[in-house]
Amino acid sequence: MKKCCHPMRKNTARHNSVAYFFISHSSFLSFLSFLSFLSFLISSCARMGSPDGGWFDDDPPRILGCMPADQAVNVTTKKITIYFDEYIKLEDPTQSVMVSPPQLEMPEIKAAGKKIVVELKDSLKPNTTYTVDFSDAITDNNEGNPLGNYTYTFSTGEQIDTFEVSGYVIDASNLEAVKGISVGLYDNLADSVFRKEPLMRIGRTDGTGHFVIKGVAPGEYRVYALQDADGDYKFTQKSEMIAFSHTAYQTSSKPDVRQDTIWRDSLHIDNIVQVPYIHYYPDDIVMLAFKEVQTDRYLLKTERKEPNKIDIFFSYGHPELPVIKGLNFDADSAFIIESSQKNDTLAYWLRDTLLVNKDTLEFSMQYMKTDSMGVLVSQTDTIEAIAKVPYQKRLKNLQKEVEDWQKEQQKKKKKDLPYDSIYPPKPLNVKYNLPSSMNPSSVIFIEAPTPLQHMDTTAIHLYSKIDTLWYRAPFDFRQQGSTPRHYQLIAEWHPDTEYSLEVDSAAFIDIYGLASKPVKQGIKVKSLDEFSTLTFELTGLRDTAIVVQLLDKSDKCVRQVRADKNGEATFFYIDPGTYYARAFVDSNGNNCWDTGNYDADLQPEDVYYYSQSVECKAKWDITQRWKLTQEPRNRQKPREIIQQKADKDKKRLQNRNADRAKKLGIEYVKRATP
Repeated sequence: MKKCCHPMRKNTARHNSVAYFFISHSSFLSFLSFLSFLSFLISSCARMGSPDGGWFDDDPPRILGCMPADQAVNVTTKKITIYFDEYIKLEDPTQSVMVSPPQLEMPEIKAAGKKIVVELKDSLKPNTTYTVDFSDAITDNNEGNPLGNYTYTFSTGEQIDTFEVSGYVIDASNLEAVKGISVGLYDNLADSVFRKEPLMRIGRTDGTGHFVIKGVAPGEYRVYALQDADGDYKFTQKSEMIAFSHTAYQTSSKPDVRQDTIWRDSLHIDNIVQVPYIHYYPDDIVMLAFKEVQTDRYLLKTERKEPNKIDIFFSYGHPELPVIKGLNFDADSAFIIESSQKNDTLAYWLRDTLLVNKDTLEFSMQYMKTDSMGVLVSQTDTIEAIAKVPYQKRLKNLQKEVEDWQKEQQKKKKKDLPYDSIYPPKPLNVKYNLPSSMNPSSVIFIEAPTPLQHMDTTAIHLYSKIDTLWYRAPFDFRQQGSTPRHYQLIAEWHPDTEYSLEVDSAAFIDIYGLASKPVKQGIKVKSLDEFSTLTFELTGLRDTAIVVQLLDKSDKCVRQVRADKNGEATFFYIDPGTYYARAFVDSNGNNCWDTGNYDADLQPEDVYYYSQSVECKAKWDITQRWKLTQEPRNRQKPREIIQQKADKDKKRLQNRNADRAKKLGIEYVKRATP
């Protein structure tokens, strides 16, 4: 018997199906609404309100584990793996990561996804604590949240050494922080160890010159700093910056408490908490770094930029000048020699214009050179001095100058102006530093471009104006340097007085026959009311010769005086402005700061900074008391003239959400870190 499919029954079934769909869909929407409400409640527990765009990820990466484990002992493997809970970045591992004891063969350090792998290449030392100091180089991949200063430690022996040694390294010449220099320890207290053995344990300075050496065993140590040029972790080259001290430091520690600040947002402090920790000593070492004078002598280069002069550069000077023998010219009496103060730079001026016009001069040069054993020996080189601009090109340039001059003369003739048809010789361009106004202690410098053959001091006149009349003023004219090119004019300049310097034509004639032009220049000496006088009263050191330097805002010396036997250093005729001061102990009395020497057990001359600026005003006499040793030298230099700026700290971005919530007027409660 067949079933009858009644049309009405079909419609009823269809309607029931549709009704079931709507009921199910409604339940599903209710379920979604419930989930949204529940999610809102959970979110509200952490944050009251939800600003558009979502919240920032302000959590640093977390370490899930290490292989071998951090602080592990009896380790034999040279491969270390550190695992994180998210993808991470490792910034410049060759510079940021420090392995101690130092590795003679560079370890391989790399970040890969959620882990860091360190492979040591050197053999592991027995019973030694190893530290891998990552500093703040580890950040998460997305937001750049830094992990913070992290050091991984393991030991090849039965125990972990936990002591630390810290301090600062500063440049001995200017007290600037020395960034990136290695600082290490020796338990061998012999002076010779720095040259013979690698540093035992090391740290590296940051932008403030601060260093921390970790994983140190209990004991007594000497501390050294080394800007290692060849990667052997010992002092082998004079070009390496070093610092050394005979002080032996004993490691120690004690419980201590520090204050940590908890910020509500970037402007408001939420709380200051007391945090207990272990304080390691010594923590206040100050190392004065320096480079030794480069005494190894060798030829750097020779050049002939100007056709009439051959320049010769040595790495270091020698009292005996080289012996020159011409190969394609007669070198006897061919030169006027100009030497630098240390005889490391020599200028050979050609007397004869025939030699000047010769494009290539060949000669042998015998000089003293340091050999591989550090001993001065005689060396002979063959030199080709080639003019930078060939003679033919110089001749064409001269012809063009003559043609241009003749055209100019023809233009003048058309205007019925008198002219001389003979091309005049070029004058000797003598330079004078003649300011329109100066202070009473000034000196006038005169410089000729080439050595002089003749100088007529009777052609130089100085006049001073008294009331309305001009009178001759006395002066002293002196040669400065080894060759007749530089001169000084020294006079007793009276304040608030007008002077006139007049030099006749042909007062100076050089070795090529060029004569100087006449010069007339008015000079006004400032009134005493326009200056300030500054005196420093020095204390803190006894029976020492001290030189005080007045500095500008760029840390450059503008004036220098020696302190008298009472410890007073006075600067007269100071222009109004802001100044700083530096002093150094002039042990050898040469008025210059001198560096140290390790083999001679000689420290660099001590340098001190006045820790404040000094404001000098017109008509003011200022006296400042200065105790040179009042503050540690790493804290003496004023912040305004420090050149080596501190590294920018990588800060967690934990206040961004609080700042954002504050702008939106809602409360933000940071979730607890699991």
